[in-house]
Amino acid sequence: MAVSKVVYGTTTIIDLTADTVEASKLASGYTAHGRDGELVTGTNTYDADTSDATATASEILSTKTAYVNGVKVTGDMPNRGGVTGVITDKTVAYSVQNGYHDGSGTVGIDSVEAAKIIPGNIKDGVQILGVTGNYTGQGGTSQAKTATPYTTQQVVLPDTGYDYLSQVTVNAIYYDETLNAAGGYTVTIGTVAP
Repeated sequence: MAVSKVVYGTTTIIDLTADTVEASKLASGYTAHGRDGELVTGTNTYDADTSDATATASEILSTKTAYVNGVKVTGDMPNRGGVTGVITDKTVAYSVQNGYHDGSGTVGIDSVEAAKIIPGNIKDGVQILGVTGNYTGQGGTSQAKTATPYTTQQVVLPDTGYDYLSQVTVNAIYYDETLNAAGGYTVTIGTVAP
């Protein structure tokens, strides 16, 4: 049994009976005696124990403060709030800036580009961003031509107003035998382009 009050004659030397010391109110690791005279070991850490904290200023929101390993740290992470962005080219990624984002921002395809993603602009059966195409092509204006082979190269193309050649007929190579002054024949094969 512990002693909580000592009286010498008529003089009170020690009186703990009115004390209010409790473990939860005494700093952690410190000791004192309670109102009953028993030893009390403190458990109060006041604030959180920050000795194992690892946050850095760049991980704490700008102007906000915290304690890391017993040291007050002021944050420098930018507050971006609600960031909104658009994608205008499939080869250019949207860059997300470092910092805090409040979750209200959006990033999407630019409205002008999105308006082009319609079934009629996509090959039939092909799906792009959730839109299935139904474009099967459209007929063009064709032209049939006849070509005469010459002794020089030539390129056969459709005339203005036509989209493609549906047929090219190549005439036979020119061949001619003509009696010459020497009594023989001159053979001419092919013609020269006009």
